[in-house]
Amino acid sequence: MTTPSFEPPVAATYGATDPSAPLVVLLHGRGSNERDIVGLAAHLPAGPAYAAVRAPIAEGGGFAWFANRGIGRPVADSLRSTMDWFRSWLDEIAPPGRPVLLIGFSGGAAFAGGLVLDDPSRFAGAAILYGTLPFDAGLPTDAGRLANLPVFVAQGDGDHVIPRELLDRTWSYLLAESGAPTVAQRQPGGHQLTAETVRELGDWVAHRLASVDRGAVTPGPRSDIRWPTIDGGELPQRPGPRPAVSWAIPQQQQTQNAPLHLQERLFDEVRQLPGVEVGPSRISVPGARGFTLRDGSSEEQAFLVPQVAEFAHLHPSYDGSLHLALPPELAADVSTKGWGRPHMWAGTRLSPGFMLVHGPRTDDELATVRAIVAASHAYAAGSP
Repeated sequence: MTTPSFEPPVAATYGATDPSAPLVVLLHGRGSNERDIVGLAAHLPAGPAYAAVRAPIAEGGGFAWFANRGIGRPVADSLRSTMDWFRSWLDEIAPPGRPVLLIGFSGGAAFAGGLVLDDPSRFAGAAILYGTLPFDAGLPTDAGRLANLPVFVAQGDGDHVIPRELLDRTWSYLLAESGAPTVAQRQPGGHQLTAETVRELGDWVAHRLASVDRGAVTPGPRSDIRWPTIDGGELPQRPGPRPAVSWAIPQQQQTQNAPLHLQERLFDEVRQLPGVEVGPSRISVPGARGFTLRDGSSEEQAFLVPQVAEFAHLHPSYDGSLHLALPPELAADVSTKGWGRPHMWAGTRLSPGFMLVHGPRTDDELATVRAIVAASHAYAAGSP
């Protein structure tokens, strides 16, 4: 197959001109162009550089990111060609070390999704606005693929442009399987940005860039993860389907809840870890029991609430899950193996390793969950 030849990218810019400033790339929808989306930058935080890029394929009076075989369904070879073209441009203007966030609308959302699925470690975050991920286009969508990569997803309940099946599949994958800490917005309306979505997007961009400034975490799956608190060093796969978890604050486990007697056994075992004190959580819902470690690490990211040294808490009995802080690579493994999912604010407002861990359903699961909590305790204690 002959690779298509595209013209050099055309980009409209806004904001900082410092070549080391974080770069936010705006990707327009099918049939549109860079001028139609660059105006969004004026409503987003000052500080980064913004570049709205024109897609390379002429279509009607505008441009497209890929040939498709139906709305939201890219032709795999076309998507690969345009992603390679885009990466050649990006790697020149934003060499490794310069943070890059992608914001894509509609067809641009599918393109942004393709880029991060193809190489999650290259990007600091992605916003998928009123569009779908490019499923069935030759890109990996396995569990944990986007671990530690903050994502913002927005959809309209009345969107009749993108097939509902693709919108729902995108929503489900991002919030359950991908491992991405995902801030999600579903609002009344159709296939267009709302003022509320733009406001929430701007807030997400600001918090994400502030977190990157404090120290970047490399996104994406890893195969060399070892657990010091598990015999053999490998976290097993959690059996069965993943439980439902709320997508809005407060984050809570909604199905497959732990039996009460296992919740109490877990609480008793965690409180016996060295140096642990218990009391009401300082960050969770009423009734959540917090675990603190006063004489521990000075690393703030090892705690849910650094000011009071709370490293984990157990949610009330109607829920039975936990929140805890883990090293990012262990947090990614928890997501990949189905034992939990990141908090939607992990890597933005909160520690990158801020995780919800599902409550144990059996004695065997209790042993595994306790080992996960023990790893959080070791992180808080500053253990290697």
